Amino acid sequence: MTISFKLSDNIKEKMIEYYQDKKRSKTPDYAIFQAQEADTIITLYESGKVVFQGMSADIDANMWKDLEASFNKRDIDAELAEKEAKKEEPKDLRFLGKPTIGSDEVGTGDYFGPIVVTAAYVGKEHFNLLYDLGIKDSKKLTDDKIIKIAPIIMKNIPYVSQILNNEEYNTNPTNMNKIKAILHNKVLCTILKKANYDYSYIVVDQFCYPRNYFAYIKDAKEKCTKITFTTKAEDKCLSVAAASIISRYLFINEFKKIGDELQMFLKKGAGPEVDKQGAEIIKKYGEKKLFEIAKLSFKNTEKIKELLKNQE
Repeated sequence: MTISFKLSDNIKEKMIEYYQDKKRSKTPDYAIFQAQEADTIITLYESGKVVFQGMSADIDANMWKDLEASFNKRDIDAELAEKEAKKEEPKDLRFLGKPTIGSDEVGTGDYFGPIVVTAAYVGKEHFNLLYDLGIKDSKKLTDDKIIKIAPIIMKNIPYVSQILNNEEYNTNPTNMNKIKAILHNKVLCTILKKANYDYSYIVVDQFCYPRNYFAYIKDAKEKCTKITFTTKAEDKCLSVAAASIISRYLFINEFKKIGDELQMFLKKGAGPEVDKQGAEIIKKYGEKKLFEIAKLSFKNTEKIKELLKNQE
């Protein structure tokens, strides 16, 4: 996975300081530094462009996206989406007008809350309903819009969801892409057993190389293997878009339950504000509470401990 965008000058300074002790000895041409954190390679260029490469690139990039939002009111994801939209690329029309089964996940970049994966079947009989609802990728819809349209979708199309809570996540920590692959395989196998659907494609938004995906699920008792992997699948395939919205809806509900229990308006993502809330939660409820509500493998856990140490 590779993610790149241009940093603002003030965030650029923070990044140089943050990776000071993690720099590699060799620096690529025109780069200020190249650093490694866990399995992610971070390269910052003189132009201000930063490149994240590795299996956890999205998690590492999200921290700096959050800082851009906090300090500069920039929505990096929106900027990247606009940039992509301007590219004159041939449209992928394989799934247009075709019945499909698609799956998508939510929560893998959020420190608090579970991981939710959904598979959905969208036949030709569902097209008009979804078009009328203005269905899009859940990332482009507000929570209020998702809360409004998701129950209608869930009532009218077949779907299967799997929620991995934080206690399960923390009990058996492993590679995030492996977790996603296992959960996608589970929901796809389950929905295929519900009925004999007439579909043209099974579509999964590509988050790793197909060979790695199938390596991750090699020990599964049941496997769904006739999959079409494609990037930005939620923009190309109605069933993936529907699955994305259902997953987001279930995540919002679970996230709210956690916030209500803590009597706190929890922050999504994995940025500095999340670290502050994590420290507050430990002080109020103890470390065990994080095991129940957060993904402890995220770098936020160490940052939270550092915050608490500095407050002593």
